[in-house]
Amino acid sequence: MSDIESFKMLIDGQWCDASDGKTFDSFDPSTTKVWSRIPEATTDDVNRAVEAAQRAGENGPWKEMTPTQRGRCLRQLGDLLADKSEDLGRIETRDTGKMFKETRWQAQYISEFFHFYAGCADKIHGDTLPIDKPDLFVFTKREPLGVIAAIVPWNSQLFLSAVKIGPALAAGNTIVLKASEHASAAMLEFGKLIAEAGIPDGVVNIVTGHGDVCGKVLTSHPKVARISFTGGPVAARHVIHNSAENFAEVSLELGGKSPFIVFDDADIESAVNGAVGGIFAASGQSCVAGSRLLLHEDIADDFLARMKAVADEVLIGDPMLEETEMGPLCTVGQLENIEKQVALAQVEGATVLCGGKRPEELNGLFYEPTIIDCPNNSLQIVDTELFGPVVAAMRFRTEEEAIALANDTEHGLAAGIFTRDSARSLRMADAVKAGIVWVNTYRVISPVAEFGGMKNSGYGRESGFQAVMDYTRPKAVWMNTSSEPLASQFVSR
Repeated sequence: MSDIESFKMLIDGQWCDASDGKTFDSFDPSTTKVWSRIPEATTDDVNRAVEAAQRAGENGPWKEMTPTQRGRCLRQLGDLLADKSEDLGRIETRDTGKMFKETRWQAQYISEFFHFYAGCADKIHGDTLPIDKPDLFVFTKREPLGVIAAIVPWNSQLFLSAVKIGPALAAGNTIVLKASEHASAAMLEFGKLIAEAGIPDGVVNIVTGHGDVCGKVLTSHPKVARISFTGGPVAARHVIHNSAENFAEVSLELGGKSPFIVFDDADIESAVNGAVGGIFAASGQSCVAGSRLLLHEDIADDFLARMKAVADEVLIGDPMLEETEMGPLCTVGQLENIEKQVALAQVEGATVLCGGKRPEELNGLFYEPTIIDCPNNSLQIVDTELFGPVVAAMRFRTEEEAIALANDTEHGLAAGIFTRDSARSLRMADAVKAGIVWVNTYRVISPVAEFGGMKNSGYGRESGFQAVMDYTRPKAVWMNTSSEPLASQFVSR
């Protein structure tokens, strides 16, 4: 009997294989063994999913539901997600290598995002306008955009899906979601909750496959109104190119190389804990990982010694075990790229303070927590997103130098600032070019707060109430209130 588990796609409320029967394998990063088989969507499959979403939005019961009724569906979806957090977390860990205690907790907490958007559904409204003309009553109403193409990466996929599905459905749209080809199973398992939550067939569709067929067809489809993409800049450029075919609105969240800035007056214990969590949690596989460590020169040596002491004791191993503190990387490509970049950094003059290699006793895609002391910010590793447990440390003397180092990057997603000087923290928050700034904390989220980047970290925002409005368009309605007939605009002959 085979140990390989087979999954199916969700299209128009039905679970189905690819139309040509093709599949691709997914492996467990902690063992490198194949554990599941995923459908590889064809052009026809993607077309069916988009057409199902369009029908559901234009002709189905979803359109007839009141905003309050849509909100109830989202609340029920959140409740089911919380109830199934153990099962979903276990599958996500098997597929991605992320720690089970983290995936389980994330699934539980992400239910709050659906609860938040459930409450937003009947808070969407337009305005009455103080128009500059007599006898005219003018108001705006917000309408859904239509079919949304949502594309998520393998890391934090339940969270990244929630901040796309939640606001899109609250606003009355329908969805075709493409799961990552590197780890699709958790999203397909999540799809089982859709009908159970009372969401009609076709409103949420989940397809799986690679970028060249599945992703390209979806993002260029003429019936797609908006594309919400989270991933890397190379794929994002293809998305933007594809959107020229349908003029779809586009939002991009592309990761970063976030500066973690520690001043000499900071609470060092707190800052060390924040830095360790910011780069080694999730094995560094986070869009907001604090992978550039900027330290005031007066505390740098002490800080790095403390951080190294923690990194040396991190327990690496089976991500399903409660005692494990760091699991494997998700893909072979990540591991090989990290090894190449760390080797290059040493050639360019950097010093590896700890880690810098695979653990000899483990067979999966594991890499040790690594701290690299960089002489300056010209090294390639300083502004290359590795998506792994590697931090590049540098020193600064003044606040101005810290700002210059923080902003000398192609990225602009997040930043961390540790200082006891409240005035300085506000100056830094203003000066650092990043969409998210944490002061004396790091890597915390809430459904209430927006997030997103600038520069090569993308554009657009997710989470928060504004995200709901971004999935609508305003329509202006002009009403003549005069009892008099309209005057002729033409001279009688």
